[in-house]
Amino acid sequence: MDTPTLLAHLQNHDTPLTLPRGGTLHWDDADLHRAAHTLDPEGYALAGLAPGVRPWQRARVLLQILAASQAGLDERARAVPARVARVLTLGLPPAHVITVLLALRRLRANHKHTTRTALRFVLEHPDADALIAARRPALLDCFEHALGKAAARGCARRIGEGDTGSEYLRRRLLRFLTAPAAAPARVRALYGAPHPDRHPGRHPDRHDGPQGAPRAVPHEAPLPVDAPRERPRTITATNRGDIAATLVHLYRGGPSEDLYAALGRYVAAAAAAFPRFEGTVALVLDASASMRGYGDREWAVLSQAAALRMVLAQVCARLEVVEAGGDESDPRGATDLATGVLDALGTAPDLVAVVSDGYENQFPGDLARVAAALPRAGVTTPVVFCHALFTGSDDLALRTPAPSLPHRGFWHQDDFAELLPWMFGHCAAGAPWLRTALRARLDDLDRRADGLTARLAA
Repeated sequence: MDTPTLLAHLQNHDTPLTLPRGGTLHWDDADLHRAAHTLDPEGYALAGLAPGVRPWQRARVLLQILAASQAGLDERARAVPARVARVLTLGLPPAHVITVLLALRRLRANHKHTTRTALRFVLEHPDADALIAARRPALLDCFEHALGKAAARGCARRIGEGDTGSEYLRRRLLRFLTAPAAAPARVRALYGAPHPDRHPGRHPDRHDGPQGAPRAVPHEAPLPVDAPRERPRTITATNRGDIAATLVHLYRGGPSEDLYAALGRYVAAAAAAFPRFEGTVALVLDASASMRGYGDREWAVLSQAAALRMVLAQVCARLEVVEAGGDESDPRGATDLATGVLDALGTAPDLVAVVSDGYENQFPGDLARVAAALPRAGVTTPVVFCHALFTGSDDLALRTPAPSLPHRGFWHQDDFAELLPWMFGHCAAGAPWLRTALRARLDDLDRRADGLTARLAA
């Protein structure tokens, strides 16, 4: 499966995994996940950490990683999925992880890496005590599936008798954990008597609270994979990221030494979040009159397009810019994107990216015709369309000049985290870049997970 298709699915398909009582697991895209995992287990696992992947898709990635055998994989190929699984058990809402672990039980899937992940979630999660109190029967099922019912109950019996570190416990349970000191108390809680006031008609996975209400399951992930984003209540030309805001001030007020210095800092900081792309990108930048806008929106769209160009200039080893219309400082004229694409292809790039608001008003339909003709002419260079938007909910009904081209919108600087992997994923030179970027993301999340584990052990 090609990377853009996989990423688009992970970022857009958010149907929950469901596990009906007494029924079969409902996993509507299981074949897609199995195929992607079979083709590249390490790359598939890393794709689950890509920015913008939906929580239920990350839950599916976790399920696929834990359900699949690692037989035949070398140590390096096993290490990355194991680290991703650890991160996801902390980076997903606990209820999602519990659903995954119960699904593994339903599928009768159990391997050493599955056992390790399940036990660490049940006994070492930062909210383990609250989760056991709220979902004790479910977590008990997960615990007994991970160890096997006989071994789990044998460990519980010995712990109940006061054993906290015998050879039996070490071989059967403690060797799978990173903070074994907390395990005995939580195992005792798992096998504790049900609450005496529990109403027989209540959900069996919940204990009643002091007032007879079910205890709430902690729903916040202790290790968020994506930084939280707050959409401004009112979107303006200057609250779409630091780079674009600074550019708007420059466009509106003329040159300023302080603004240029700030712009350099903002661009450098944004580019530092990405590894170096060793290929060539040809950027067709729409600099027509419509990109300038008017009124409160004046310069908003063009400034965001220019911000992308500036970041790409620092990330890419070679960036060729072809302007359509006027130029960034003086946008004018009509939009001729088709000619821009043909000129961009002449630079022999790995990827052509068209950045435009989508208004093609010089030769309407010309870009679509050129896009359709390129493969017939033997041109294999991928061409993608990046929609420069004012808000994420812009109406694009009349602003999609080449529907056959892969397209994605962006309106805020924070969108670059998802936009660049999507762009580079369309070309061969982007594969090593994407893997490097996702490995760096995994390293960062791993360090944060180590901090959570260290606090637990203390």
